[in-house]
Amino acid sequence: MARQDRRVGYGLPLLLAIGLHLAILVASVLRFPDEEVAPPSTSIVQATLVSTETTTDQAQRAEEARARADARQAEEEEEAARAEQEAARQAEEMEEEAARQAETEAQRQAEAEAREAARREAEEEAARRAAEAEAQAREREAQAERRRQAEAEAERVRQAEAEAEAEAERKRQAEAEAERKRQAEAEAERKRQAEAEAERKRQAEAEAERKRQAEEAARRAAEAASQGLDRAIEGESDNVANARQATEAANSFITLVRRAVEQAWVIPPNVPAGAAAQVTVRLGPSGELFAASIGQSSGDGAFDRSAIQAVEAAAPFAELRQLPTAVQRDYRQFNLRFRPGDIR
Repeated sequence: MARQDRRVGYGLPLLLAIGLHLAILVASVLRFPDEEVAPPSTSIVQATLVSTETTTDQAQRAEEARARADARQAEEEEEAARAEQEAARQAEEMEEEAARQAETEAQRQAEAEAREAARREAEEEAARRAAEAEAQAREREAQAERRRQAEAEAERVRQAEAEAEAEAERKRQAEAEAERKRQAEAEAERKRQAEAEAERKRQAEAEAERKRQAEEAARRAAEAASQGLDRAIEGESDNVANARQATEAANSFITLVRRAVEQAWVIPPNVPAGAAAQVTVRLGPSGELFAASIGQSSGDGAFDRSAIQAVEAAAPFAELRQLPTAVQRDYRQFNLRFRPGDIR
């Protein structure tokens, strides 16, 4: 913009120079009269001035006037030539300046066009790089999305495998639990059968013991009958014999109870070392079980319960009725001490 303002500023001097050149040319062409022409006289009376100057003087004066006019004309022509030269020089300078300005303007225009081209090229390069960057960003986003999808798919597969494994584990546990229940039921059935078998054995042994005691009582009765006279004579000896017989019968009853309870006792596993429990037993008149309670605990609940269950399984104790009437009352309540491998 500054160069354009300078170019417009030279227009006025150029016009002034051209105008001055034309004025000089006009002045050099025109001729001015040497003397002013007197206006015609309007006077009625006209007078004539008689000059005393000679013809030679007038001719000389006219020659001098022409010389002065020629000199003025020469000076004017020289001045016009100088002005024309100055105008030509100024015009040439102005043309040179205009050429320089045109060249400068052309150069500026070329530089502007080069800058514009460089700008467009830079913009195109920036747009290309932006497009490449955007394409790369889209590619990275696509890759990231593919990775996320792959990871999500892997996670779904892992979860499905984990769920399948958990389901398989639940099935295994259910099968194991069912197997444990089956084994527990089988074990319970086995124990029940064992207890039933033990009960049958106990009853058989009790029956055998009752038969033995009946036979022993019959034998003793026969002996007592055969020796009735001696016992009548020796009354004191008979009382002693009766007391001995009652004691033996009581001991036999307690032995029968211990054997029956031992056969019915199922000792639980993992019994602490030295465990022992005392059970208080109360019987009815016919040997039926009224109550069985822990008189002294072993400290192990399973061991205490097994002792109570053994007494309950072995009852009733009908052998109580075989004891002498005076002794039965004393053995309707007694204690049994349970220790692994031994009952006292």
